[in-house]
Amino acid sequence: MKRDAVSSEFLEALTKVSRRVRTVFNQQVTAHGLTYPRARTLFRLTKKPKMTQTELACELELEQATLVRLLDRMEENGLIQRQPDVRDRRAKLVALTEHGEEQAAFVRSIADRIRDQIFEGLDVQELQQAIGVLERITANLASLEDVNVPA
Repeated sequence: MKRDAVSSEFLEALTKVSRRVRTVFNQQVTAHGLTYPRARTLFRLTKKPKMTQTELACELELEQATLVRLLDRMEENGLIQRQPDVRDRRAKLVALTEHGEEQAAFVRSIADRIRDQIFEGLDVQELQQAIGVLERITANLASLEDVNVPA
């Protein structure tokens, strides 16, 4: 098989896997009353507590207006609270409430279970090799992002 055909097949497989992971995760969290965006937000806030709304929007790759609506609903449900940032009066810090932390732990358990099933039968060496390939692809993509595309 030629390189073009294999690389095309690889990208197609990568896209398919990415979609399926998201679909499975979404099905699991929605079955428990959460939405995919809320679950992702809870997950992010456990990794880095007290992010500004701008940082969180970047992390989640969401438009600011979309994030504000999401955070409004999460605040109404008692999952997060917004606090003033003492370093910048214009900014708000987003923090998990106790209920939010409980829900985040639940989301983490779902993610852990899914991850165990996804990588069943694969050894550490295979995963490390795959990570290396994906990191090289990411570096190649970074160089494409810097190129100005003609209109």
